[in-house]
Amino acid sequence: MSDVPPSAPELPEADFGAAPHLQILAQYLKDLSFENLNAPQSLMDTGEQMQIEVSVNLEAESAGEGRYAIDLTIEASAHRGNERAFLVEVVYGGLFHVQNIPPEAVQVVCLVECPRILFPYARRILSDATRDGGFPPLLVEPIDFYRLYRERQAETEAAAGDGEAEGGAGDGED
Repeated sequence: MSDVPPSAPELPEADFGAAPHLQILAQYLKDLSFENLNAPQSLMDTGEQMQIEVSVNLEAESAGEGRYAIDLTIEASAHRGNERAFLVEVVYGGLFHVQNIPPEAVQVVCLVECPRILFPYARRILSDATRDGGFPPLLVEPIDFYRLYRERQAETEAAAGDGEAEGGAGDGED
């Protein structure tokens, strides 16, 4: 036996040039809104537990030449009883360059990988805004963007299936 490890096989340079590549060209805060309409009453501890609802939305748009603009929107609303404590909305965007990724995979990259990169920054802004508004920092749990993507795909397929079922009766009779 030899103590010399086998050398790695050499790959043609073309393979390295065709490797999938995702590059962040820019990240930015697109919109930030914080409403504390009932201050200072909303800041007083009433002993009631605050109920918080969080929603997430994604938008992806082609910016030409393999570039995609992604907007991650996180909205959180807090209530104590029937009173709204606060409403906060963050739209955090990124401009990404996608290269050597098959066309059928670009949507997954834009709606899963890009928001995964943007999320920690949007989360920090949301946390800072609630803290600066006089409340404890709101720490949104990590989001499974792949699960959201699959759910969106299932909804789209179900809607397409409903449309075919409704219009399918007359399609074959010409």
